[in-house]
Amino acid sequence: MQSHSLPSSTTPTSFRPLFPRLFPHFLPPPLYTFLSLRPQSLFPLRPLSRHPFNATSPLKKQFSESEEEDEEEEDDFDEDDEAAAVEYDVSDGDEESGGDGDDIAGASPRWSEEPKWKRLERLRAEVREFGEGIIDLVELSSLYDFPIDKFQRLAIQAFLRGSSIVVSAPTSSGKTLIAEAAAAATVARGRRLFYTTPLKALSNQKYRDFCETFGDSTIGLLTGDSAINKDAQILIMTTEILRNMLYQSVGMVSLGGGLSHVDVIVLDEVHYLSDISRGTVWEEIVIYCPKEVQLICLSATVANPDELAGWIGQIHGKTELVASTRRPVPLNWHFSMKNSLLPLLDEKGMRMNRKLSLHSLRSLAPEGEMYKEYGSRKRNQRKNKSESASKNMTSLTKRSLSKNDVNTIRRSQVPQISDTLWHLRGRDMLPAVWFIFSRRGCDAAVQYLESCKLLDECEASEVELSLKKFRSQYPDAVREIAMKGLLQGVAAHHAGCLPLWKSFIEELFQKGLIKVVFATETLAAGINMPARTAVIASLSKRSETGRSLLTSNELHQMAGRAGRRGIDEAGHVVLVQTPYEGAEECCEVLSSGLEPLVSQFTASYGMVLNLLAGTKVTRRIGDIDMKDLHSGRSLEEARKLIEQSFGNYVGSNVMLSAKEELIKIKHEIELLSLEVTDDAIDRKSRELLSELEYKEISDLQEKLRAEKRMRSEIRRRMELARMTSWKPILKELEDGKLPFICLQYKDNEAVQHLVPAVYIGKLDSSASKFTNMVSPNSLTMSMGDQLDFELTGDQIEAKPSYYVALGSDNSWYFFTEKWIKTVYKTGFPNIGSAEGNILPREILWELLRKEDAQLEKLADSEFGPLWCLEGTLDTWSWSLNVPVLSSLSEDDEVSQLSTAYLDAVSCYKEQRSKVSRLKKKITGTKGFKEFKRIIDLANFKKEKIERLKIREKRLTIRIEQIEPSGWKEFLQISNVIQEARALDINTHVIFPLGETAAAIRGENELWLAMVLRNKVVLDLKPAQLAAVCGSLVSEGIKIRPWKNNNFIYESSPTVIEVIKVLESQRSFLLQLQDKHGVNILCPLDSQFSGMVEAWASGLTWREMMMDCAMDDGDLARLLRRTIDLLAQIPKLPDINPILQKNAVMASNVMDRPPISELAG
Repeated sequence: MQSHSLPSSTTPTSFRPLFPRLFPHFLPPPLYTFLSLRPQSLFPLRPLSRHPFNATSPLKKQFSESEEEDEEEEDDFDEDDEAAAVEYDVSDGDEESGGDGDDIAGASPRWSEEPKWKRLERLRAEVREFGEGIIDLVELSSLYDFPIDKFQRLAIQAFLRGSSIVVSAPTSSGKTLIAEAAAAATVARGRRLFYTTPLKALSNQKYRDFCETFGDSTIGLLTGDSAINKDAQILIMTTEILRNMLYQSVGMVSLGGGLSHVDVIVLDEVHYLSDISRGTVWEEIVIYCPKEVQLICLSATVANPDELAGWIGQIHGKTELVASTRRPVPLNWHFSMKNSLLPLLDEKGMRMNRKLSLHSLRSLAPEGEMYKEYGSRKRNQRKNKSESASKNMTSLTKRSLSKNDVNTIRRSQVPQISDTLWHLRGRDMLPAVWFIFSRRGCDAAVQYLESCKLLDECEASEVELSLKKFRSQYPDAVREIAMKGLLQGVAAHHAGCLPLWKSFIEELFQKGLIKVVFATETLAAGINMPARTAVIASLSKRSETGRSLLTSNELHQMAGRAGRRGIDEAGHVVLVQTPYEGAEECCEVLSSGLEPLVSQFTASYGMVLNLLAGTKVTRRIGDIDMKDLHSGRSLEEARKLIEQSFGNYVGSNVMLSAKEELIKIKHEIELLSLEVTDDAIDRKSRELLSELEYKEISDLQEKLRAEKRMRSEIRRRMELARMTSWKPILKELEDGKLPFICLQYKDNEAVQHLVPAVYIGKLDSSASKFTNMVSPNSLTMSMGDQLDFELTGDQIEAKPSYYVALGSDNSWYFFTEKWIKTVYKTGFPNIGSAEGNILPREILWELLRKEDAQLEKLADSEFGPLWCLEGTLDTWSWSLNVPVLSSLSEDDEVSQLSTAYLDAVSCYKEQRSKVSRLKKKITGTKGFKEFKRIIDLANFKKEKIERLKIREKRLTIRIEQIEPSGWKEFLQISNVIQEARALDINTHVIFPLGETAAAIRGENELWLAMVLRNKVVLDLKPAQLAAVCGSLVSEGIKIRPWKNNNFIYESSPTVIEVIKVLESQRSFLLQLQDKHGVNILCPLDSQFSGMVEAWASGLTWREMMMDCAMDDGDLARLLRRTIDLLAQIPKLPDINPILQKNAVMASNVMDRPPISELAG
């Protein structure tokens, strides 16, 4: 296996938290880029529909919401989620390095001029001469030219004591050094160590790094398509490979191999345990691992490392936790706006910089754009984000501003890329990794900066030389559209690029020849590519449910790229103002705290088969012979293993303490609530006040309560009169023009919103689905039934009705008379077009009937809630023509001031004055001072109740998160396996289908085994077999509609026929799964099988990519997945030799540049 080698010279990052108690840990990110080459048409091409907005320029679509896509999670074993092993480097000697054990940390190394592998050889020789007893912290520390940090010393000491260890530390703080020291000790003892990573690419990187340290003969590599020196003392592999090897200790042997003479297993990036799709693998390894093997679990900082260590200690053996929150390189947070780059935090680093508050920025917004009365909405921003410590601070800055004010301020301060870049360059903050959450955004940013020269002549010449060398070695991997930016010192790195090109970008960046890399968040996954600055272009990204804020872990992971240990005195993180969020949201996320590890343990076909399989059926010529390999585990034994999952541990231990705390909190809330009632305040007043003082205040308080009740009733009467007066006006407008109206409401933070809209009409049976949604039973009552005072006959007959309007923010509003502020005489003329004479009102009604989204409740009232529904592109042009309120004249307002309403207003004002006079009278009483203390104490207790309720809510969410993994799923999968004749659960006899499924790696092992054992695939040629395999692994691969070219190769008729046959088999398995409640995907998609067939037939990369609608990186990933599946076929049991031979041939043809990988 081949891959472009990377230099290992770059030092890692580190940083000191600015919110030390709230978010002390920081994580990193990943990288990826792009290619574009051109071919000839040897295969039929299938055209794809062209995207309607294809012609827009890159600059225009740079950060538009419509193009911002979620970067595909590369959940293959070679390109994936999160930061893998970080490299160690020189300690800066402060804080922890100067702690306990300074005599060791400060000792001069004995062989400072010798390479590390020579020092290791010397250590091995000493062990042979004097025995294993000489291996101690001093000996292992002497392997390094620098003093190691305190947490590293503590972890090494725990390892030498024979304990398993869990290390939780910030990214780039040097966790890999611990694994390296353990490997040195293990090699010196003549034993073996397994080192696992989540990704194939990271395994390759670790293989190269460890070869430099320990020598080629000591290191081996085992991945899906590579096996180098697999009997070596240090064997590096992906976690799935190790899991399959461990199956032999708990069930049947799947792929062979074993744990012969293995003393230590390193689980790098163990926080992947929370990964939804792959987290189960980490839990299985810990559960199945022999207890005599030491586990070294390296994790980024998480909220609950103690739970992880406690779980491993319970099921595996003595385990020690070593946690560090220290970043050796301090981290400074900045906020970029149109004309400035300011510190995000105040001088103490605990609160937002006041200069970034909305009120401070308001003066900078362009005059004429601030319409206080107009409140536009962004629904995805309205939801409560976090009840963190900073919530009060951030909400106060918005309290007196309407939504439209906030949006206007933010839009006015959004900087161009060049604005932020010049600040970075002027302050010597380059090189930078700049995170943008879409591939198109990254590429557009590079094109935008093509004229910005960031390299001097010497650096540009070096880039040209490196590029020339890369082109000669990998001509098809060169990304031509990136050349201009690359020569200026700017590049993109994302999943749409070929892995070879991304490796080349990483190499140039590490050499300092690229000053800015625009990358998607997947760059956080394990590539050692630190920078001085990390820029995060947006605090939110698009998801299936709309825009969502980054989590604290995600933000810290990307921030972890900032600051190079041994190079930078401080790292910098720059957050950028966007139309969606500002400095307030940034502080909310920063202070929200880290997320805990959550178990994702789920059963799979491979797990069930390997745990339960016993007797194996071996086919022989002429008969069937039964050959006992082992008895297999009983269901009860399997259940005990399954119940050892992390989720069940948390459920049984942590959940117990969480529930106890929850009970205490509820009890405290209950007690405090009793102390703040009116009766409790009254009792306290009796105790502390004299009888005369109490009577005076008590009488006045009773009068005040009565007057307040009357004020409320008069307010309701006034509201009813106002609403009643709108009815005839709205009825009169039903058949005329479509008038403009103004709706008013207050949101959850009591901020007033005024929404201009065009009135459509009364909601009736023609839009019945919405009528049923918005009309509660209470609206069938007359308004008089809801009031405590007498009304006129007209008012009693009045009932609240629902009406419809289209707002200027392209949202439908469903409202009763309660929510109307103003109706205007002006509006859209209700005149039909010349073509069909369809009236505008009818057009809008028809558009409304087509809507099928869910309604959102904006505000509630006894007279009916206010609802809204997001419009579509069809309604967009209508909403654009609704004028802003400031352009509508007061003279155009329809008067609705009825006599009843004016009388009610007069009564309300008079009653309000009465209440004010009574309040003033109470403050003048003799005992008021003491009474006020009682009230203040009650208010303090009310605030405490609110804080306890927030804690109660968090604990409730935590308990829901740690719901234990169920045995139920295991049994459901067992039933499918039984009925599919893969395994007899009662006798533990495993049939050939089960043997194949137990040995294979994939999303749905049973489905893959069914396909590979189907006779229909035996007649396929190698390229056709590759095409069928490609249809099984193409999940997540997409067409990119914005690409100017829009073709993909079509499959041959033979492949199409085979896939049709397999479709019926797939339907059978899906029905079987559905019958037993199993929900595991059975992938089969022929859309891209033609591309795989073309590559397996020998087409060049240029021919493949000519007019191709796929990104280079997507196609490369699909081909690598196909190769991985083909490479497994020869190793699977009971597979036809013809199929195995064709798989080998297809794999050999496909594994070529520019998608081939090098291990070393």
